[in-house]
Amino acid sequence: MGKSKSFADKMNKKDSSTHCSECGESITAVKLISSERSKKINAWRFNQRFVRVCKCNENEIIS
Repeated sequence: MGKSKSFADKMNKKDSSTHCSECGESITAVKLISSERSKKINAWRFNQRFVRVCKCNENEIIS
């Protein structure tokens, strides 16, 4: 049996979650790294998370 979907079919698939519903701009995933002090051992910890950014919330996340 052959594959039901090829790689080209997957790449051409339109996804509505790649554009912002408010401004209509494309959404990109950015890795946000923040540093904070640990309460137990008083050392610096780095938290990493992926955030979805578009023109609407770009200033809030970057600043």
